[in-house]
Amino acid sequence: MDSSPRKVIIAALAGNSLIALTKFSAAFFTGSSAMLSEAIHSLVDTGNQLLLLYGLKRAKLPADEQFPFGHGKEIYFWSFIVAILIFAVGAGVSIYEGLHSIANPSVQENIGINYLVLAIAMVFEGAAWYYAFREFSRAKGKWGYLEAIGRGKDPSLFMVLFEDSAATLGLLIAFFGILLGQITGNPYYDAFASILIGMILGGTAIWLAYETKSLLIGESANPEIVQGIRQHAQSYAIVEHVNEVLTLHMGPDFILVNISLDFADSSLAGDIESTIARIDRHLKKQFPVIQRIFIEAESRPARIIH
Repeated sequence: MDSSPRKVIIAALAGNSLIALTKFSAAFFTGSSAMLSEAIHSLVDTGNQLLLLYGLKRAKLPADEQFPFGHGKEIYFWSFIVAILIFAVGAGVSIYEGLHSIANPSVQENIGINYLVLAIAMVFEGAAWYYAFREFSRAKGKWGYLEAIGRGKDPSLFMVLFEDSAATLGLLIAFFGILLGQITGNPYYDAFASILIGMILGGTAIWLAYETKSLLIGESANPEIVQGIRQHAQSYAIVEHVNEVLTLHMGPDFILVNISLDFADSSLAGDIESTIARIDRHLKKQFPVIQRIFIEAESRPARIIH
């Protein structure tokens, strides 16, 4: 997927910074638990976007002696940290605040401020969500949305979309919690809204952690790339069999490839060297994300022969 995650993250960062300030102000003047949870949510999102930007910057560092394949996996590491922060800080504090409000209910004041802040936040959050959704829709290509999330190798883009989706849903929950509390005079609606917001954040964090875990461990290239590598390698006359094609994403735009080929016994060393060079050039041209290729000349394993 070709995308511009940095622009999406910066747009979300600007929006969440402003939203967090307004929500904390509203929570201070009204005493709303749901609004305080929303403020914490926006603050966590702001910190998360800073971490994602840092991860993107670190991922661009060139290869060196200690990291010969570059630092591309930094973005996977920081994306996983973001998921942990959403769960531990965002969800944990929101649920705690809701439970605290149930144990110590209080009457809200100046409720009109909450509605004004929620309306402003919805505008900012909606704009950020739309921008993230538009970029993700453009980047996913022919894949479906769920397929693009599962097969995408750059978690920074769909993480922002997840965060913005959770934030928008949280705003709606906060609104109804405050509204029901005002109509009924029951402060528990506001507290329950805070707990529900925390549960949404927890679910979002678990899903994000699940999606980034395999990338962090080491995920192979998508099947069509692996199949393309195999078909091209097999197309050479002196290649009798493609024993194995191993791929590994070292970052969103860096695939490491190892190919095991069984060359014809009559092949000359010069012909094998020439073929390996041609395979290397062609695959890097056909799939620009392939940056390093290692090709081994090995006999066809006995277990494959029938």
